[in-house]
Amino acid sequence: MENLIRQYIDAYNKMDVPAMVALLHDVIVFENVSNTQGITVTSGKADFDAIARQSLPLFRSRRQTIRSITLGERTAAVEIVYEAIPAIDLPTGLKAGETMQLRGVTVFAFSDGKIARISDYS
Repeated sequence: MENLIRQYIDAYNKMDVPAMVALLHDVIVFENVSNTQGITVTSGKADFDAIARQSLPLFRSRRQTIRSITLGERTAAVEIVYEAIPAIDLPTGLKAGETMQLRGVTVFAFSDGKIARISDYS
């Protein structure tokens, strides 16, 4: 599980959507719960791929750094530091070129040797 998480985050940091999607179960559920943006939920690889590709042009750079990983039987909670520089002005008020930094938790669930659920909380 930890290896899959590290591969996923590495692909995320490289903005490599095909590498991210390759690690996912066909029925992947992605959920992002944000204090400023509300809740976004997708289901299935095609929806995940679409939303991941839509977010790419929004950022000049982005990076998730793992602070800690707590492993369960089929799940893992990962404390993350997220840093990004938007390429455009965002609806949150963050301007293009400004640095954004957040801390959050991502919960991963696994099935059949793949990532079956990603729940981001920030």
